[in-house]
Amino acid sequence: MLIPIKIHRPKPYLLATEWSDGFSSTITMQSFRDECPCAMCKGENIMGTTYFGGLTVMKPGMYELASLKTVGNYALQAEWGDGHDTGIYSWEILRAITESNALSPEQMQKLEAKAM
Repeated sequence: MLIPIKIHRPKPYLLATEWSDGFSSTITMQSFRDECPCAMCKGENIMGTTYFGGLTVMKPGMYELASLKTVGNYALQAEWGDGHDTGIYSWEILRAITESNALSPEQMQKLEAKAM
């Protein structure tokens, strides 16, 4: 089973992960929040009927990570600056998010230039 061995924020708007198999990547907080797996954000399936999540409305603090805590030995739960805290990111979900949203060196440079 793949597990993260280090999770940190090199900048307030970035999340970096290192994994037990040597894979590492950095993603934006916006990508991390936009991929929130909770029923409100992504929808849910109940007895064959799929209910889609609500409309995403920009709120102050929605991309500001307030806290990140472990859930057992299998997931993380994020609390965001706007109070949203129902997303549970299993290791499998977190790995998929970090792989699909990994920033290239060029993207990192552009973000750094914007932040200055």
